[in-house]
Amino acid sequence: MLWKPFQHGSNEYSLGHLDSFEWHFEAPASGKRPNRLYKFHVTFSMHCFTRDPLPSETTDNSLWYSGPKERRLFCFDRYELTHQLPEIVRDMGNRPCFVTKHDNFFTIEITLQSGLTVEYEVYFDVTKASRRGWLNLVVQSAYVRTAGYRSQQPRKRKIRLDVIAYKRRLNQDIRPGE
Repeated sequence: MLWKPFQHGSNEYSLGHLDSFEWHFEAPASGKRPNRLYKFHVTFSMHCFTRDPLPSETTDNSLWYSGPKERRLFCFDRYELTHQLPEIVRDMGNRPCFVTKHDNFFTIEITLQSGLTVEYEVYFDVTKASRRGWLNLVVQSAYVRTAGYRSQQPRKRKIRLDVIAYKRRLNQDIRPGE
């Protein structure tokens, strides 16, 4: 997926850092499990840099971004944080992930924003790819929890990326309570 830049006034906001890419992750051997190489095709949803308007919010027409399937408000705060996403994905094998009740996953990046430490929640899913031996990793959304976007996710069970990849490659379910 190649995202078109967002134009606002005389400013252009490039989204090239969110172009899809291929990533290989080697899970080290553990117990009886040998080391495994997982190959991912990584894509990013427009929910990483756009948002729904708040119920009481009036919006400027120039802030709407049209993607292939929907139209949403371009969010300058989310956009700034998206520059971290490719590196967060490449480090997912070293960070805890959590299962949600929607059968997807999230990880949290602690980051500084305007001098404050915030939790940047990155939601993703892993599916089998049509390309033999590959998996799709889709970053579905990423944002900082704010008053307008409160957490609906109590802390869930931790799960490692290699476990997610292994189970998804075998078409096995992953449930929050496992």
